Amino acid sequence: MSKPPIIEAKSLTVAVPQRRSLPFMTKPGLNILADISLAIHESEIVCMVGESGSGKSTFGRTLVGLMKPSGGALQLDGEKLDMSNRSFARMRATASLLFQDPVTSFDPRQRIRSIISEPRRIAGHGSLKSDAIIDLAEQAGLSRTLLSRFPHGLSGGQARRAAVARALSVVPRLIIADEPTAGLDLSVQGGILNLFLDIRDVHKTAFLIITHNLAVARHVSDRVAIMYLGRIVESGPSGEIFRAPRHPYTAALLASEPVPDPARRRTAPPVIGEVPSLAHRPSGCEFHPRCPFAQARCRTELPPETSLSPGHTIRCHYPLDAQKAELVA
Repeated sequence: MSKPPIIEAKSLTVAVPQRRSLPFMTKPGLNILADISLAIHESEIVCMVGESGSGKSTFGRTLVGLMKPSGGALQLDGEKLDMSNRSFARMRATASLLFQDPVTSFDPRQRIRSIISEPRRIAGHGSLKSDAIIDLAEQAGLSRTLLSRFPHGLSGGQARRAAVARALSVVPRLIIADEPTAGLDLSVQGGILNLFLDIRDVHKTAFLIITHNLAVARHVSDRVAIMYLGRIVESGPSGEIFRAPRHPYTAALLASEPVPDPARRRTAPPVIGEVPSLAHRPSGCEFHPRCPFAQARCRTELPPETSLSPGHTIRCHYPLDAQKAELVA
């Protein structure tokens, strides 16, 4: 019998209240995430890809309880969480979050050795011994000579490695990395991603990597989830999606990816127009105002989630033909 996923979201919705123009006016909650279903298994690297504002970071924060769901369910090891603070304490003991800007998530008054040990202290396990801190730093590829520095004394790559060491201090089974390569040189990006692969191989740690960088997803992911306006519009094995994307939005994202080959030409139309406001979601398929293949049905009917192959799901009334889709990749 196979193990249940470490974490699974089922029809997850996250809504925030809208500002009222007058005290007596009421407005419905604004759905940042809508009907998200995603499972993450042991030793699996899942990349969540989409434009800015698509809800990727909100999903990661919701998994560790920084934002509370307003609908749907979260399961930990197959058991439903009741959304209480106690349940999310269990979740935080399972999952660690790497913020997009690690330096601003550090206390500037603490040295790096204290920062690495901090999650253990917060969890009530006491401070780590010096040898344990050095071991964590070395696992993250951080020189022990940097442990006495303050956060502002680290480079971007060193700060991210320190954040990884801090995350590993609670022995997480899942690491949620929000834009882990943003602002880094290509060589440093490769080092961080290879570090993730090493951690996965040694500790069987799962990763949810939130990124807009398709090259990152190509390099490390086992599965990819494509987000648009708070929904997963396509999800499946990374090789299958990159080889033959079936949703027009996925194909357009791939078509916009730079290719270092002047002789190679993309065939998919680019994404046109602007991302709609969450306060005024388009009717029907929310991508239809920007989709070159939209038809009348797309403007009135929200596509259900359908399965194209084992593990490959899509929300589209008219998926791209598989043979044509291969031309995009």
